[in-house]
Amino acid sequence: MTVRIFPRGRGGSRFFVYATLIAFVAGSLFPFYWSFLVASRDTGMLSDHLPPLLPGGNFWANASRVFDAVPFWKALGNSLIVAGTVTLTTVLFSALAGFAFAKMRFRGSNGLFVFIVVTLAVPTQLGVIPLFIMMSDLGWAGHLQAVIVPNLVTAFGVFWMRQYIVDAVPYELIEAARVDGCSVFGTFVHVCLPAIRPAAAVLAMFTFMMSWNDFLWPLIVLDAGNPTVQVALEKLQSGHYVDYSLVLAGTTLATIPVLIVFLLLGRQIVSGIMQGAVKG
Repeated sequence: MTVRIFPRGRGGSRFFVYATLIAFVAGSLFPFYWSFLVASRDTGMLSDHLPPLLPGGNFWANASRVFDAVPFWKALGNSLIVAGTVTLTTVLFSALAGFAFAKMRFRGSNGLFVFIVVTLAVPTQLGVIPLFIMMSDLGWAGHLQAVIVPNLVTAFGVFWMRQYIVDAVPYELIEAARVDGCSVFGTFVHVCLPAIRPAAAVLAMFTFMMSWNDFLWPLIVLDAGNPTVQVALEKLQSGHYVDYSLVLAGTTLATIPVLIVFLLLGRQIVSGIMQGAVKG
């Protein structure tokens, strides 16, 4: 069955909607294109009255200078380790906690869930000093575990997965699995996980982006020779003179892994967003 979003005879309405969508897409993509445009030329183009609209041929030269100016390969590797580990653990632990809060009954579950949600209102900056003291006492300051361990699970992840599991996993399926002799963890693996893939993909994308773009905590707890991508990018503009071609070349390179993750999870992300829209 074919569903028409717009009725026939309303070509003007369709044109307006598509024109608006195209304008929004163009506005969203323009910052990426401008970054690549500046990264492919020299900084002098910024002083031109009419800046060029087509990329130049200096991108790879500027990218090479990025790797010479800062330990960018190491920063990329560190960010991939941190973001990948945090994403996997956040999705797993959030799904487990969400399943427990949504489908299991235990004393104090409602109060504990409310407490987790309330922590979302606490600014992260309030915990920086005690967290740094704790990492120093453990001997983790300057090492990647100091960035990974505090972010193994998030309150938002637990809230997100719990809200999705409430409607996505019927009690009838859980009871059927128990009748078949499935354990609680087996029920989670065989019944819950297949049903929450769209929500897990959305959470994975958001978590990866937040971890990849995290700047304050890695800047504080990591050494200068062991940075993440965002800290390395900050080093590119720490002098009196900022070479924007160099900085934006590094920014363009740092954006590529996020785009790859989005392409890999894109279908599940769209599916999850559409399901949420239909349920809403």
